[in-house]
Amino acid sequence: MSPPALRLEAVTKRFAAGDRVVTALDAVDIVVPAGGICGLIGPDGAGKTTLMRLAAGLLAPDTGRIDVLGLDPTAEPQAVQSAVGYMPQRFGLYEDLSVQENLDLYADLHGVPHSRRRQRYARLMRMTGLAPFTRRLAGRLSGGMKQKLGLACALVDPPRLLLLDEPTVGVDPVSRRELWSIVVQQVGEAGMTVLLSTAYLDEAERCDQVILIHEGRVLGQDAPEGFAREAAGRSFELEAPGVHARRLQSRLARLPGVLDASVIGDQVRIVTTPGFDPDPRDLLPQMHDLSIRAVPPRFEDAFILRLRGAVGASSPAPIGPIQVSADRDETVIRVRNLERRFGRFRAVKGVSFSVRRGEIFGLLGANGAGKTTTFRMLCGLLPPSGGELSVAGHDLRHARAQARARIGYMAQKFSLYSNLTVWQNLRFFAAAYGLRGARHRQRLRWALEGFELGAFRDVNAGVLPLGYKQRLAFAAALMHEPEILFLDEPTSGVDPLARREFWARINALAEAGVTALVTTHFMEEANYCDRLVIMADGEILAEGSPHEIRARARTPDHPRPSMEDAFIGLIQGRRQAA
Repeated sequence: MSPPALRLEAVTKRFAAGDRVVTALDAVDIVVPAGGICGLIGPDGAGKTTLMRLAAGLLAPDTGRIDVLGLDPTAEPQAVQSAVGYMPQRFGLYEDLSVQENLDLYADLHGVPHSRRRQRYARLMRMTGLAPFTRRLAGRLSGGMKQKLGLACALVDPPRLLLLDEPTVGVDPVSRRELWSIVVQQVGEAGMTVLLSTAYLDEAERCDQVILIHEGRVLGQDAPEGFAREAAGRSFELEAPGVHARRLQSRLARLPGVLDASVIGDQVRIVTTPGFDPDPRDLLPQMHDLSIRAVPPRFEDAFILRLRGAVGASSPAPIGPIQVSADRDETVIRVRNLERRFGRFRAVKGVSFSVRRGEIFGLLGANGAGKTTTFRMLCGLLPPSGGELSVAGHDLRHARAQARARIGYMAQKFSLYSNLTVWQNLRFFAAAYGLRGARHRQRLRWALEGFELGAFRDVNAGVLPLGYKQRLAFAAALMHEPEILFLDEPTSGVDPLARREFWARINALAEAGVTALVTTHFMEEANYCDRLVIMADGEILAEGSPHEIRARARTPDHPRPSMEDAFIGLIQGRRQAA
């Protein structure tokens, strides 16, 4: 047998965070076999990025031993960095350099001879589809194109070990599938070993091995199917005709004996406690048409079971009373023939849709489709070039301030004050929204307790784990109890437990009459929406309920297409017709 590509023995790494010491890795032992793809899976703050940086020779452990391809990264960091390809979580690109200049820079850093570059560049550009864009600045690429360029840079000198830190975060399903195709191709053709961290658990199922890590400790290492066996006999799908799957999921998630509930198409998948018999007559006796069937376990079921056991099950704190109109037929967002031009480029072309009160409305699209531009216009952050925009009864051309007072906004990128503490950020936003006196104090207390931010009260926001940054941003957006929420990829990069918590809050808000407009690249999250639109090239490609969108991809050979199947089919059909 070949020696392992990576071995960690009793590795511990700590960091100072203000006046606290954080143990990122605690006596970690792992072995990554040579060849194949090994997934590194865990919630935010588990230590995944620290482990990657140690393996790349960018950090030194406090204690323990690391072996990378037979090299000691502590004693020989430059040798390790020359032998390993590393793609960090945020691209690792130079955004003021062109695609070609980024490739040249990485080739220089890895000492790739000029005689080999032309052929290697051509192959990488074909694999990534970036050949037409070599002169474009990296900063002007879409998110998916940036990720593909980052991967190309990591592969400019084919490494024996490739470290990919969440390479598909923030990219659309089409780009995600293309990135995976490149990785699998490299493993097959070059015999490369890949260590890949990801927030997508369906990607973990494609790995040969999975390492599950939580709070700096390894909870297990096995093949995905080995983990899945832990949930055997405990996974079920339920359906109630005429009941929205989101509402069914919300009710099931609160029942004793149900450890996890998630929306899968028109069904709800549950994972139960050992020995629990999910008889529909006992689960929800008032639903006479509730059907249930046992289904094979999957890796995600086992992941949730392991994490629930490690952190304990908890429900988000109640949102609190929100005073909104009871009229669910009222249109609160109206878009007609919306246009946005940047010079001669039309980013948004005649988009029209409307959103009713209490709806969760999804705005989906491939990277560069125009959805973020549309989103920013709806929030009053970007003026439209043409068309009509009305939010909460206010025309955004003339009454942006009045509309903003009634909405909450959570940006795609963390946009709070990184050099202020959690407490200082919350106080600032409470004051900015005009909260005073007892109400001010009550909402601050609610934010700390409801989002479990108390332990981080005096920590600067910039050093929070990603999941806690998302909690803080969401708490700030809800501070003034808005009636309309704009959420731009709010769960990008966070782990499945954090996503479940986020959607539990959104469901509760929607039931209270709050309207939410959401963009996301997690296609399973689109199933929580009441209605959605899918954009491509600045135009609406499809509109309808999740059921109606999925029905467009249904075939005799594929009677139960997923939302991702439908999305990819629509986008690829558009490209083929162009």
